[in-house]
Amino acid sequence: MGEDLFWAIRGGGGGSFGIVLAWKVKLVPVPANVTACTVSKTLEQNAAKLVHQWQSIARKFPKEIHSSIAIARVNSSEDGKMTIQASYGSVFLGSIDELIPLMEEKFPELGLVKEDCLEMSWAESILYSTVSIIGLPLETLLNRTQKSALSQTFFKAKSDFVKQPISESGFEGLWPKFYEDEAKSAVMVLVAYGGKMDEIPETEYPYPHRAGNLYSILYVVNWEEEENKNSEKFMNWMRRVYSYMTPYVSKSPREAYVNYRDLDIGTNKFNHDKGSYTEAKVWGLKYFKNNFDKLVYVKTKVDPQNFFKHEQSIPSLF
Repeated sequence: MGEDLFWAIRGGGGGSFGIVLAWKVKLVPVPANVTACTVSKTLEQNAAKLVHQWQSIARKFPKEIHSSIAIARVNSSEDGKMTIQASYGSVFLGSIDELIPLMEEKFPELGLVKEDCLEMSWAESILYSTVSIIGLPLETLLNRTQKSALSQTFFKAKSDFVKQPISESGFEGLWPKFYEDEAKSAVMVLVAYGGKMDEIPETEYPYPHRAGNLYSILYVVNWEEEENKNSEKFMNWMRRVYSYMTPYVSKSPREAYVNYRDLDIGTNKFNHDKGSYTEAKVWGLKYFKNNFDKLVYVKTKVDPQNFFKHEQSIPSLF
């Protein structure tokens, strides 16, 4: 297929260059057992300060640790009142006995203990991290037809990248938005960068968001099918949160993660049959930064008539 096309299809977004019939995947070794941990703290349990600390600590964790935080509204177990909860999740390529002293050294404020952790195979950790249910058979990962929890809901997602720690006051201004009615099923996920991500040049693959990022953010708001006639109020909640976060995230461009397609970006005026490269570049730079031009070059070479297209596919110069 040529080096350029092979480069483009490994991170250039789906649906732009053709149909991939088969992949050959190069695996990397992992231990027979890994450790998965979850620690949940509410605002009353100092969650805000821990989130603020995590920002500067997590990207410096050893490569063997994948660290994330899921932030959502919950009812307090103590008095039943609404509060904000931050759940700190980790997957470590090693044992519990190795992880505990490591976290005591790197992030003692979290207070991780053995009871917060489980050892399992790496494949089991994928199930645990995705559905948070222990004991599901691994065959669940092969089930392509089973209805997911999202099949009965609608959702809107957006994304950001953070390069400087957000101030405590910045987070304090965010929490009230999670108490609004539209946020009853909303979640904000912070995923730490650093480690191997820092070692891969921006241009090695189309995906450019590597060194220089502390973490990425995924924002999701869900609503039920019966609420879909009022979907705009949920969409507007998401847009208010996204607007509020503007001062705290990447700039020029405000970067975005292509796997969470955001049709708010640049597509309201873009028509793929008539739209220009300049218009497409609005979202192209957010997803791919300076790799966008090379993706357009490859697209023009392999699909000049733009047969493979969608709202935010790579445009052809022809």
